[in-house]
This record gives sequence, structure tokens and C-alpha cells, in this order.
Amino acid sequence: MSNLSRRGLLGALGLLPAARFLRAQRQNPPLPGYSTTVKVVNLFATVRDKQGKVVTDLKQDDFLLDEDGKPQTIRYFSRETDLPLTLGLLVDTSGSERHVLPDERDASYRFLDQVMRPDKDMAFVIHFDFEVELLQDLTNSKAQLQRSLDRLDVGNRQLQRRRPGDGSDAGGGRPPGSGGHHFGGGTALYDAVYLGSDELMKHQQGRKALILLSDGMDNGSRLTLEKAVEAAQRSDTLVYSILFEDPEGNRGHGRFGGHGGWGGGRGRSEGDGRKVLERISRETGGRYFEVTKKEPIDKVYESLQEELRSQYSIGYTPDSANTSPDYRRIHLSTKQKSLMVQTREGYYPS
Repeated sequence: MSNLSRRGLLGALGLLPAARFLRAQRQNPPLPGYSTTVKVVNLFATVRDKQGKVVTDLKQDDFLLDEDGKPQTIRYFSRETDLPLTLGLLVDTSGSERHVLPDERDASYRFLDQVMRPDKDMAFVIHFDFEVELLQDLTNSKAQLQRSLDRLDVGNRQLQRRRPGDGSDAGGGRPPGSGGHHFGGGTALYDAVYLGSDELMKHQQGRKALILLSDGMDNGSRLTLEKAVEAAQRSDTLVYSILFEDPEGNRGHGRFGGHGGWGGGRGRSEGDGRKVLERISRETGGRYFEVTKKEPIDKVYESLQEELRSQYSIGYTPDSANTSPDYRRIHLSTKQKSLMVQTREGYYPS
């Protein structure tokens, strides 16, 4: 098992000599019908009616697309969802989530078991608190994913504490010097999104989605929310955020106190966890969910599963005269004004 930790983040920031500490193993061929010599921007879109029901019977001519206000011609269109799916499960294991982790763990396994197709889809599991750790690298093995989910716990390093020479660090380890001595205090949500996007998703083809389970609070990341969102955008990854708060806990546990964790952290938070998660999902083309008594985690996963199986794949070739390296905004809509389109807001051309 590979280990994705703050060392990976430090390397990405140029603070360590190694450029990368982890490489995803799967390299898929180009998407069917897409040119490898012409820049193609690909969008995955979900369409809903006024009642929120997913609409699956639209045709290419039903859509309108523009980039930076200039109309674009849709050249590739498909309603099929047979493209490979890469999923990344990012689970908050900070102290504020201690009472909801069992439900998250069980529901997450059922979701992965139902949505992943043998020999076609892959997934990985990351947990984050004061540091970020890859519990399971990309795999299509449901048994390996189950084992990684079984390791999820608040203060996971308590379970992973090792005695020298006992062999318990086989298959991966903690960053040097972590020693399993830090508990609670600090949540590196933004770093987790960045690393999952930049170190894993960027190297994959097809449909890609991060599923982020958290209360949305961050007080331990080295990177900003903006950098995390940008990494997801650059890797063409949708982020589905699931707000899951511990009703018995203190929201934003350790927000202004506790240990800074590995590397100290910035000791700051964006304030409203809900707004943070909404922004990450909105700007990457994913969707925000909130777990409540009326909408339990299993029902949220059912909605997410339906969405992943009901997406439109839309591709276009932008105007070659536009050579700007800046972020380009996309607006996708339908000719039926009553329908709502969910897709990413833009992309970086390089």
C-alpha cells in the first residue's frame, strides 16, 4: 500500500527534492471518438427538472454551450455511462466526526460495492485529520477497499501505532517522526482534496469523482481552498461533498485550539463548513449533499449513485485563436429554460 502524506504535499510545493511520491497505476486509452491531436474539452453534466428529478432523454441539439461568452459547437455527445469511473473517497477522521464514522464506513462500502463494475471501475480511499493518508491506492478489488474502510477511525494512528520490529508497518507507514502521538486538533481538508486530485486523479481518463465526507471545517491545511479547487479543476474531477456532522459533538472541533499537527498547519478555518463544501462542489461540477434525519447517508449515496449513472458526456474544441493560459468559464444550459444543468464552471487550458 502506498502512503500519501504531508511528504507528498511538501514535494508538490517544492519543499522536498522528489517531485512525486505516488503515481496512479492505471493509464486508460483516450476516450472513444476523441482526437488525441486536438484539444478537446470534456464535460460531464447532470440535468434535472423543477422537481429535482434527473432528466436522461435529452439530445445533443437540446444543449447550448458557450466559453467566456462565445458560443461553442458541441462535437461529441453521449448519454451512455459506460466510460471507466474512478472514485476517490475522502473521509474526515478528525475528532468532530467520531460519532458518525461507523455510519460513514458502512454506507461507503455498500455504495462502492453497488456502483463499481468489475474490471472497469477503480477507487481509492484517503482519510484526513491533522495529516492526509492514503489508506488504499487505486484498485478494483472490493475486498481491499473494505479492508481500508475497516481501518477508518478517529485518531487512526492509535490503531496504527507500531512497536519497532513488530512488522506491523508492512504495506505502508506513517510519515517519519509521526510516532502516532498526535490526536484530534487540526483538519487538513484542503490538502486532502489537493492531493487526491493532483497525485491520483490527474493521471486518469474517463469519469472521475471525489466523494468528500466531512463537516467542512479546515484548520490544518498548508494549502488554501482556492488551490484545492484549482487542483480538482485541472484534473477534470467532480467533487461531491457530503456534509455529515456529529450531532453529539462540537462542530468545528479543534477549530481554534489543539495541536497544529504535522507541519503545524495554518490554524485557520474558512468559518462555515457548509459554504466551503458547497463551493468545492459547485466550482468543480459536483453536487453538495447534507445528511439529516430525513436524508440519511444511505439515501444520499442512492442519489449519488443515480447521478453517476445518468450523466451526459459533452465535448467541444475551443477556438484555437484563444491562446490565453487563464481560466476559461463555461456555461452549459438547455433550450428548455425550466431544466437545471449541473456541470463544472470552467477549466484551465494547460
